[in-house]
Amino acid sequence: MAKSPKSGQVKTRLSRDIGYGKATSFYRHAVARLLKRLGKDPRWHTTLAVNALPSERYACWPRALNRIYQGSGNLGDRMGFIFCQLHPHPTVIIGTDSPQLEPRDIATAFRALGRHDVVIGPANDGGFWGIGWSQRQAAPDLFKDVRWSTEHSMADTLRSLPAAATVNMLSPHIDVDERADFVALRQQFGPFRYGPWNINKF
Repeated sequence: MAKSPKSGQVKTRLSRDIGYGKATSFYRHAVARLLKRLGKDPRWHTTLAVNALPSERYACWPRALNRIYQGSGNLGDRMGFIFCQLHPHPTVIIGTDSPQLEPRDIATAFRALGRHDVVIGPANDGGFWGIGWSQRQAAPDLFKDVRWSTEHSMADTLRSLPAAATVNMLSPHIDVDERADFVALRQQFGPFRYGPWNINKF
């Protein structure tokens, strides 16, 4: 899932910490990095779900990559819409807040969906970097009453799952929303470069 990479419309919390220009630049490079590393892997089919008009094009969105509209409403509404569009295929949805994700993270998620109904990748802020649904059964109340953008997001999501659903927890990752997250990312993975600038400068 990705938003149109426009200043003031992406990374709003990060923008307050490091400025709109740097936050938007980070977002664009993070999206480009993720799609470059994950988008061409032959083990799965990558679809970019965006909140943009079909005519919108950006350098960080590869033209060859299939795109769909992610729908409207809150995050849960939009993820539910994406799952419906891609039904009945096992689907893993990730955002763009964890640019350190590697192909092995996605491969692990799909392997786990062979044995479980749901996989969730926890994030450091109480949310999650990704969620996968086997789509073997319907989930009409998935994401119901979830308090998005809070430390309760993942716990609420787990409570919204059908009682019989089996869940596999994936490896946790840092979700970059604030300047402090850059520090945590650097401590865990070392310096990261996105285009012409370095997160250590923040």
